[in-house]
Order: sequence, then structure tokens, then C-alpha cells
Amino acid sequence: MALKNVVTAGDYMDGEVTSKGKKGLLITVAKTLAHPLRPTQKVFVNKDTVESYEVVMDEADKSVGSGVARGAVGGALFGGIGAIAGASSGKTKSVYTVSIVFKDGKRCLCDLDGSLYKQLVQIMY
Repeated sequence: MALKNVVTAGDYMDGEVTSKGKKGLLITVAKTLAHPLRPTQKVFVNKDTVESYEVVMDEADKSVGSGVARGAVGGALFGGIGAIAGASSGKTKSVYTVSIVFKDGKRCLCDLDGSLYKQLVQIMY
């Protein structure tokens, strides 16, 4: 499963994506040892800065630990059928790969978890 809430390609490569509430999302690219002279970059992702965005891919992964625990509880309470139902009801973790094109011509590809993706959709609506 991909890392969440990071920029994986493009102009803000290796940036971290965080929530800034109603202001939108914030991409922060910090100085690195490889580029010590490069200043920290910060860019907001909202209606004022983004030309367009598109979901390129979405992945869903069941949490193994959660499924095992739910299966054990279901099995203890309801036998074999309960174990199967409990194991299959594990929490699903989603990662959305989103392509963002900014009004200044810059572009990036981000991997966002479900909550940041939901916020992106809301602020861009």
C-alpha cells in the first residue's frame, strides 16, 4: 500500500500534505540534505490555487489486525459463520492517488487518505 498524504511526483515531489481546515490542504516541501540551499516550499490547495484535479487511482486495503480481532469475536459469539463475517468486516483503509494541476502551471501527484481526499472534494466543490 502506498504512503499516505505525500506528493509522489511532480513539482512538489516528497512534499507532505496536511489539512488547514477551511483554507484547504497545505503541501510542504522541506529542505533536505540533498538540497540544503532549497528553501522550504509551501503551497495551498484550494479553489484559488488549483485549476483542476483528477483521481488517477484509488486503492482499498482491509486491515489485517482488525479483521483477525473481529473474526475472533464473531467466532466466539456465533461460531464459524460469525468468524467469517467478523473477519470480512475489517476496517478498509483507502488511498486516493490524485493529479493536481495548479493555476500557475505546476503539477503534482498526491497520495491522500480518505479524510484528506474528502476535504479536497469539499473545498473544490
